[in-house]
Amino acid sequence: MIEYKKAQKIFLRSKIKIKNEKISAKDSLNRVSAENIFSPNNYPSGNNTAFDGYAVNSRETIGLKNRNKKKFKILKIIAAGDNPKIKNVKKYSTVEIMTGALIPKYFDTIIPIEKINYYPNKKNPKFIVIDKRITKNNHVRFIGSDYKKGEKIVSRGEIINSSHILALKTLGVKKITVKKKPTIVFYSTGNEISEKSKIPDWKIRNSNKHYIKSLSNNSFFKIIDGGALKDKDDKIFKKKIIKNFKSKYDIFITNGAVSKGKFDFVPEIIKSFKLSNYFKGVSIRPGRPIMFAKFKNKNKSFFGLPGNPMSSAACFKFFVYPYLRLILNMKNEKPFKARLKNNYSKKKNFTRFLKGKISINKKGTIEVTILKGQESFRIKSFINSNTWALFKSGKSSFKKGDLIECYNLL
Repeated sequence: MIEYKKAQKIFLRSKIKIKNEKISAKDSLNRVSAENIFSPNNYPSGNNTAFDGYAVNSRETIGLKNRNKKKFKILKIIAAGDNPKIKNVKKYSTVEIMTGALIPKYFDTIIPIEKINYYPNKKNPKFIVIDKRITKNNHVRFIGSDYKKGEKIVSRGEIINSSHILALKTLGVKKITVKKKPTIVFYSTGNEISEKSKIPDWKIRNSNKHYIKSLSNNSFFKIIDGGALKDKDDKIFKKKIIKNFKSKYDIFITNGAVSKGKFDFVPEIIKSFKLSNYFKGVSIRPGRPIMFAKFKNKNKSFFGLPGNPMSSAACFKFFVYPYLRLILNMKNEKPFKARLKNNYSKKKNFTRFLKGKISINKKGTIEVTILKGQESFRIKSFINSNTWALFKSGKSSFKKGDLIECYNLL
């Protein structure tokens, strides 16, 4: 059995290669960008107006007062999307302009429509009347003031979200290069596993498969159901691994059959292959029997998750998930820290992943309560939790007020 830190080092140096693919930017939600994406255009593409109003040349308003008014001739109306070009603009001219429309070159400022005096009347105006100086660049959105051409929109290794898609399509990005979704084939194990709703007391519903499968919904990886392996299916499992070496699958995961029981055949089968990196058993709870292997000269990896629900969930979160981020060139997930709300004790040499409840006190301090029911079979406390609290090895007693690293649930 090895320490959690050592296990991390092993699987983090066991990177497999995931290919890139080009896809439409509009279909890129939750995909991982394979490269930095830069804006091909300025945005706004030209100076445009932030208000409905009238565009004038500010220089022509210098010296205007209530006693020295000037009429500005209305040339045309420009709506958003209209070509703003106007030929032979004469002095003391104006155009009515709608929000978002490009401002013709002759003009440099906007008077909001609410502040306009019309001549001869508002219903059928020919001119607007200005009786004071108008400052340059009023209510103007400048070219490139939001995004300049060549400015970065998305970083390499970043997950594309809805706001990215808004920016990409606004800026005219048609296709982007993303990492292909790593494909995981997931095998359930054990004679006790059942897919039925009504089962005898000696059977177990295959909930782990459905939990882990749900994690891939709208995510940057995908899960393929490899089916269930019975207690004596060791030879069948080995044949499946050999067959899958030639498949599209990147990662193999088994759930159960990794401990020291009579029917826990997975470790022996995995060790029968040539491996470049391997560990079995980590000083963590839940999830101590976890195993990992990188197949030698194969672009394939393996995780063996324990069968208890919380062991399986914790090991996916703290082993499989960071490995997926690694192979997709994503940044490591950073924990946030919270003040411990209740005392907690554990074995000194074990790392604990505990179901916690985050809250904020009246002073605005983030606090975490360690919930009752931390055994690996208990799921009610998982339902009531909103964080994983990580208690590192090397310390056994934690006091109220201690800072604890916390991670978001998947």
